[in-house]
Amino acid sequence: MELDNIDFQILRLLFENSRVQWKYLGEQIHMTGQAVGNRINKLEENGVIKAYSLIVDEMKLGLPYTAFVIMHMKTANHDSFIGFINDRKEVVEAHRISGEGCYLLKIKIKSQEELNHLLNNLLEHGNYSLNLSIKEIKQRHPLTAT
Repeated sequence: MELDNIDFQILRLLFENSRVQWKYLGEQIHMTGQAVGNRINKLEENGVIKAYSLIVDEMKLGLPYTAFVIMHMKTANHDSFIGFINDRKEVVEAHRISGEGCYLLKIKIKSQEELNHLLNNLLEHGNYSLNLSIKEIKQRHPLTAT
């Protein structure tokens, strides 16, 4: 599916508020709500829009710690490690990376005790380096203007 300028405008507005009504979106881009809805349905059907998400205040959920872990694997077989991180709710993002290390993990955790427990389990798969976030400065979606 080839996207046009209108599709990108719709996506940008949905990034700002995915619960916005189609009528409002249409008013912003000079289309009817029904026409916008048809385009959104087509974007969903073609897999451009995979899901809608919710942003919550993690401190209010009791998740005050964000950690970034760079994993250095012990073995070339990473299946066990991938299975492990997929089963851990604390691992909110995992990326295979080039450069220093094999994987970059983003972890949200309640306490240093829980972090230590997770890190001890990670040692079964390889060595790691750890960075703790002390403050989130910026969070940007890919279609937001730079």
